[in-house]
Amino acid sequence: MRGLRNPKLWITLLSTGGVLYFTLGDLTKTAPGPLASVHQRDAKLRGWNRCSACHGGWFRTMTQSCLVCHREIETDLGNGTGLHGHLPADRAKECARCHTDHHGERFVMVNQRSFALAGFADVKAFKHDSIGFAMAGRHLQLACTKCHVHAEAVELPEGAKRYLGLQKGCAACHRDAHEGRMKLACASCHGQESFDRLHADGHERHLVLDGAHGRATCRTCHATGEHGLESLGRGRSVAPRLCADCHQSPHNPSFVEGVAKLEGVAPGASCAKCHAAAHGGFRGERVTVTASQHALSGFALAEPHAKVKCASCHTAAESSFAARYPGRGASSCGSCHQDPHGGQFGTGPAAAATCVTCHDSKHFKPHGFTAERHASTKLPLTGRHLEADCNRCHVDPVAGAARAFRGTDDTCAKCHTDAHGGFFQKTLAGLAPHPHGDCARCHATTAFSALPTDGFDHARWTGFALRGAHSQSTCESCHAKTAKPDAAGRTFGRVAARYGVFRGCVTCHADPHRGRFDTARHPATIAGRTGCARCHVESSFRAFPTGFDHATWTGFALTGAHAKASCTACHAPLNAPDPSGRTFRPAKGTRCADCHRDPHRGQFERGGATDCAKCHQSTQRFQEVRFDHELQSRFRLGKRHKGVACAKCHKVEGKGDQAMVRYRPKRTDCIACHPAHDDPFSRTKRKDR
Repeated sequence: MRGLRNPKLWITLLSTGGVLYFTLGDLTKTAPGPLASVHQRDAKLRGWNRCSACHGGWFRTMTQSCLVCHREIETDLGNGTGLHGHLPADRAKECARCHTDHHGERFVMVNQRSFALAGFADVKAFKHDSIGFAMAGRHLQLACTKCHVHAEAVELPEGAKRYLGLQKGCAACHRDAHEGRMKLACASCHGQESFDRLHADGHERHLVLDGAHGRATCRTCHATGEHGLESLGRGRSVAPRLCADCHQSPHNPSFVEGVAKLEGVAPGASCAKCHAAAHGGFRGERVTVTASQHALSGFALAEPHAKVKCASCHTAAESSFAARYPGRGASSCGSCHQDPHGGQFGTGPAAAATCVTCHDSKHFKPHGFTAERHASTKLPLTGRHLEADCNRCHVDPVAGAARAFRGTDDTCAKCHTDAHGGFFQKTLAGLAPHPHGDCARCHATTAFSALPTDGFDHARWTGFALRGAHSQSTCESCHAKTAKPDAAGRTFGRVAARYGVFRGCVTCHADPHRGRFDTARHPATIAGRTGCARCHVESSFRAFPTGFDHATWTGFALTGAHAKASCTACHAPLNAPDPSGRTFRPAKGTRCADCHRDPHRGQFERGGATDCAKCHQSTQRFQEVRFDHELQSRFRLGKRHKGVACAKCHKVEGKGDQAMVRYRPKRTDCIACHPAHDDPFSRTKRKDR
């Protein structure tokens, strides 16, 4: 009785009862839908109590249940073959993810969705190479049902496979046209494009089928015997065939044996050392002969013949092999080469010279006439002349003539166009001649831009002295470089091309004053200086060596407070220079109202203007007023009013920015300031007195 009172026992019994209740209740349930026909016809799977046959039970999973019937899939998964064997491991174990059931007898369990989940959105575009069968050519044009007869069947016949069970061998689908005579596999000779288009799989290991060999048929070389097609088999070792087995050599046997010994091959195989196996003809352009091989013919290809093309000596015009390869021996230059100089060096100091005097014995080009040897001529080669091609001075001759070397003009003008267009001719007229022409007076051979060590005397050659800021500017400031060289090779721009005819400072510099100081009322010269130089110097535009007389140039004398004000007080600075280069604004004007606000708000305006100086004559302080009330107003103060403060009568009106002292109009009658009851002469008295 004590055991029955144990709560753990009661919990166990109740839990077991609950599980049995729900299990027995579940067994009474029906399937979610009828099985597909392929499962419905199997008695082991049919019936309400056969669920575990597919869905598993206590001791196996649903995937394991599937593989009980689908053994071929289990084999693919284990070997990593077929479509299922190439799926990711986790996906391959989820059969029900791709193949669902209970959708009716006519439901196809291998469908478009199955392939999509396997990574192939389109069944017809299935990549067969993913399962080890690379499809190409004509195979890609076939419908799936051509090989997989039941691929699109709604109800799969009993015992039939939808996709599995096919063999990859050609004979599985194609008749053997050779009736078993060939030992090689079909793919060794035939591709998938066309049965008639042959290829030799792996033939390149023995001989590349290119050129003339590529045009030959298989039977040409593999007719019968040891190398016959029927005798060849995959993996079989066959003795290599020699060139001499098929081709007859036109060479001297000693040459053939010598090349074979040099290359370490059999005499019959030495042809391929000079002639490419894939040649289009025995005399093709691809024939190669090394210097060591050529030496075996009796003529060593040492310099200067080492780099000469074969066709230069062995012309293709010769029809016979003997005429084309006569077996020449080494000889002097004159035996093969004509004198290209036309006898220029046959007389005079060069009469004793030979070809090797200027040309190396190993090569005609480049010549051996060095810069050191050129120094013996009238023009030693220095600077850029060392880089110049000989043809620049010793130009190509006309047809039939020899290139000129002796007597060549060595002046600059012979080769170089005057880039200055004769600008310096007047200056040069009084100078003694220079050995190599006038260009050499300023320019060195290192570069056209290289000037004498003492620099270019700009004042002497151009008449324009570079002083102040001009001496610090780059040449390009006035001589802008052009994008392309002109006919003389000059990229250094001309001043006239950029600024026009020289007219003083305004030739290059815009007048920031816009002609205001070039009127008849302004002085034309100051201390002998004209134009901009009347005020400015070349060191700085803001330097005024003679000062700036504001009254003379502007008509506005700076006195009083104006004399103490900074220039920018009236000439406001600009954020950026204007097109003329000016960095400050012009003054607003010379009238007081142009710069100062009218505190009287037009009370003294006449004819649209206010004459401030009429009362405010001092430029020191605006508060200093010179106003004669007796003469300049309609109201004479007299002795009685003379001591009255101005503010007593002229009061402030308005507020803030609108406030001002009222001056005009102003009443001048007594009662305007003195009421009648305050009049001592009035009969009426104020009651509050």
